[in-house]
Amino acid sequence: MVFYILKGKVKIAVISSRGKEAVIGILDSGSFFGEGCLIAQAVRLSSAIAIVDTTILRIDKSQMMQLLQTEPTFGEFVVKFLLARNSRIEDDLLDQLLNSSEKRLARALLLLANFGTNNGPQPIAGKIDQAILAEMIGTTRSRVSFFE
Repeated sequence: MVFYILKGKVKIAVISSRGKEAVIGILDSGSFFGEGCLIAQAVRLSSAIAIVDTTILRIDKSQMMQLLQTEPTFGEFVVKFLLARNSRIEDDLLDQLLNSSEKRLARALLLLANFGTNNGPQPIAGKIDQAILAEMIGTTRSRVSFFE
């Protein structure tokens, strides 16, 4: 199944074998997730948790494959989304490797507020507490609390 967020926000997270959760991202409306099924990914590597009231469209793999093959405009839309998300993941990795936790927190907050997008900055909606921020930037809740 591929999922498309019509309304709301979804937290994408992974849990280590020791039970430590890492937040990979917070997805807004207009985002896809679960597309690993399209490449026959046998096991889902992450969990998706709605953090505000959310409406999600579920698309079967066969239906998604058919849409990608028969609807060029839809295919272009999906490809642009996936390329943009891939670029964001690369930026997140570089941020994690090269920047201090303070800079990672500042970047995460700016991204959550849509700073620098066409829509302009927006208030951060949903339950984004210090623990979630810590999971997003790879540090502890007490370290995030120190920066506030």
